[in-house]
Amino acid sequence: MTLQLGVTAVLIVTITAAANTAMAVADLAGARFVLANSAEVGVPRTWIRTLGLLKGAGAVGLLTGVLAVPPIGVAAAIGLTAFFIGAVVTHIRARVFYNIGFPVTFLVLAVLSLGAFAAG
Repeated sequence: MTLQLGVTAVLIVTITAAANTAMAVADLAGARFVLANSAEVGVPRTWIRTLGLLKGAGAVGLLTGVLAVPPIGVAAAIGLTAFFIGAVVTHIRARVFYNIGFPVTFLVLAVLSLGAFAAG
């Protein structure tokens, strides 16, 4: 399947991949802000590595979709959308709203990436 994405779509997907890569690295490195935020919303420390790997896999999938296999990009965008819906729900359940903008931003990027693939 060949898919020609426009410049804007490629830019959206690339930004989403870059943002998720940065967060995956922070998760895998055990950055203090990641550990503090996770503890505050009730995510066990033992999950952080797995969550980081999922974000990293999503980023790789998005780039694979842009460069070679569009269905993998679609799957990655769907996976990241589901992931960040879960993150937003986790913040709401924990009643931690002061920094909910971060998972919401990542959710919006994932949805925009899905839209970019769908429109392409």
